[in-house]
Amino acid sequence: MKKVLSLMLALVMCVGCLSLTGCSGDSSESAKYKIGIVQLVEHVALDAATEGFKQAIIDELGEDAVEFDFQNGQNDPNTCSTIANQFVSNNVDLIMANATPALQAAAAATGDIPILGTSVTEYGVALEIKNFNGTVGGNISGTSDLAPLNKQAEMITEWCPDAKNVGLLYCSKEANSQYQVDVVKAELEKKGLTATLYPFTDSNDLAQICTTAADKSDVIYVPTDNTVAENTGIIDNICEPKKIPVIAGEEGICSGCGIATLSISYYDLGYTTGKMAVKILKDGADISTMPIEYAEKQTPKFNKQNCEALGITPLEGYTAIEEN
Repeated sequence: MKKVLSLMLALVMCVGCLSLTGCSGDSSESAKYKIGIVQLVEHVALDAATEGFKQAIIDELGEDAVEFDFQNGQNDPNTCSTIANQFVSNNVDLIMANATPALQAAAAATGDIPILGTSVTEYGVALEIKNFNGTVGGNISGTSDLAPLNKQAEMITEWCPDAKNVGLLYCSKEANSQYQVDVVKAELEKKGLTATLYPFTDSNDLAQICTTAADKSDVIYVPTDNTVAENTGIIDNICEPKKIPVIAGEEGICSGCGIATLSISYYDLGYTTGKMAVKILKDGADISTMPIEYAEKQTPKFNKQNCEALGITPLEGYTAIEEN
């Protein structure tokens, strides 16, 4: 009887060991990277960047290897800060910050967790880095959506050769918007044009400022501005009846209120950011040495509907924006 009991006990212990080994293996296989995504606001460009980011990681690591926590900042920097701090409390493995205020919020929340920005125009401006050399250092890197501003200034004169007064419409709360219009203003003034800044604080005063700009300008330029992107209908409803063309900093804005743009693919930009995340999480890359990456190409595009409404013939070499 003792031998039988000993044998049974041994079998039970053996099964227990096998069971524990199996659980350990399952636990290891089910371990996931936790990635927090804070996106300033939902609009076409930023949405595309987030989708590209997620897809790149899934393509490289598999869908079961990562857990995304997506949070919308509702175009409020304070909300972005709350989200970023929550990510830190949840001890995520990496934060993706989509747009400048989201990046600024994440940078203020942690100096340890890797942060990758995307849809950020100029990191030196966004993070107040003097003599920025292309690498942020510390726990931050990412991708930039900056299309050459001198070429955007050239577009204004090419599409509107008779224009003498250019209105630069932008949200004053967005540091990178200020940077863009300042550069474009200087480029236009080199060409002998009068360039006037028309800053608005938020969507509440956009209509008033846009109306003033349209009344005093031959053409309006809007940069890659998140508040503009969320409110293109306001600008279109003011500028189209007044026959004032709008040159836009990116395709999403152009499709809503512009006639032409020098476009990048925000999906591709996000995808590049996702590949950077894989290098950090899987390959152990040092984020402090990773330089900011840029869109590989820009495509000249035009808004067919708006051109027709304004009686403007599209220039050669421009591709029509696909209508949704």
